[in-house]
Amino acid sequence: MAIVIPTINLKGGVAKTTTTVGLAEVLTSEFKKKVLLIDLDPQTNATVMLIGDRRWKELNQNGYTLATLFEEALDPDESKFLLEKTLQKNVSNISSVKNLDLLPSSLDLINIQDVLAKMPTGPFYSDNPIEILKKAIRPIKYNYDYILIDCPPNMGIITLNGLRIANGYIIPTIPDLLSTYGIPYVVDRIQEFSDNMDIKIEALGIVVTKFREDSMVHKNTLGKLKKGMSTHVFSSIFKENNQVALAADYPKQYSTFKQKWDEDGQYTAFYNLGKEIIERYEG
Repeated sequence: MAIVIPTINLKGGVAKTTTTVGLAEVLTSEFKKKVLLIDLDPQTNATVMLIGDRRWKELNQNGYTLATLFEEALDPDESKFLLEKTLQKNVSNISSVKNLDLLPSSLDLINIQDVLAKMPTGPFYSDNPIEILKKAIRPIKYNYDYILIDCPPNMGIITLNGLRIANGYIIPTIPDLLSTYGIPYVVDRIQEFSDNMDIKIEALGIVVTKFREDSMVHKNTLGKLKKGMSTHVFSSIFKENNQVALAADYPKQYSTFKQKWDEDGQYTAFYNLGKEIIERYEG
């Protein structure tokens, strides 16, 4: 069964999606793992990074996104979600990435989440709104080594769907006050959720992103994260550079993972992050 790892931070703009996509690509390209990326974030950035804006628009117009899955849960009498058509296989703009699949997101998830919160649970909680994703991916869960989930920057119903199937989670953050402020809340909230659901969800660690070596704020905050947080801080540190913006440009094609992520040690950071996660779960 796949290891399921969501990425989450309540603060936007912390390279959460970039971390998720880069980790998925390095696991497939450099470690030869089979990976599914589930994009639960209505911003759809992970989806566009992996298949491009044109393909995403086609899927969205035809209802082949996760929005349809959650819409169907609100109207169970009408079967609309087609897993085989929604699942996008062999995605990425890196030709060496062969085993990365995607369940794409949609902007429509923004409105759907509010309605899901009011959804009745049904007899014996059979229609529990936090079980929707779990039930949907059951037919394919055993096809992958890792499932990465790009969560929205909140702790709403959509995010809880991702956490419901999680083994552990990652918190990407810029090392500054605003980006790290909500981390204790995230950790406590997920712990409370896992206790209530009687499941184990590990805080795998904090990933430091957009680090500026010339910033005393970044250096001091990084030190505080390492000393003052009970949550592990990954040794991989991602520096602030232009590669993040370039990597998000899907039409640009790459032959290898290193070609795409080589600037300012990004390749090494992603490689070490992937290696640490694999060692954590596979020994």
